[in-house]
Amino acid sequence: MACPSRAVVLLASTACFLTLLRTAQADSRFFVEGKVYCDTCRTQFVTRLSEYLDGATVRLECSEREGGSLTYSVEGTTDNTGTYRLPVDGEHEEEICEIVLVKSNKEGCDEVSKDTFLRNSARITLTANSGMSTPVRSANPLGFMKKIPLPECSDVLKELGMLGTDTLA
Repeated sequence: MACPSRAVVLLASTACFLTLLRTAQADSRFFVEGKVYCDTCRTQFVTRLSEYLDGATVRLECSEREGGSLTYSVEGTTDNTGTYRLPVDGEHEEEICEIVLVKSNKEGCDEVSKDTFLRNSARITLTANSGMSTPVRSANPLGFMKKIPLPECSDVLKELGMLGTDTLA
């Protein structure tokens, strides 16, 4: 009778191992989601005058922490709500991963800031060891800047307390 119980234990162990293997494989597939907007006021953040861009292109780039060599890259485009969803394979725990703007489809709103103190990308963590139970990772919104700010932008900046009323006089 010892043989059948060993077979049951072996079968149960194999089933557990395969379940763990499937779980580990599922954990190594992520989805990065975010939005791309037209920064109509050139503020580098979303305002009530911002417009979400349909058809903008973004790229996920993962690089080595030491040396900065590119290890993984995938591109995608936004839908009519300005949202993109990029599938990502594998763990990237030891890498620096960022979403970068590639191309705007809106004429007059296609500039990316070159200022060194401003972030032109959204950093993202792509590992199952982050404490997050979902495979979806949300990136901060990124914006292409309008070449000339809208005239209503001064009102928006006043509403936000970023521009005094006496400054415009």
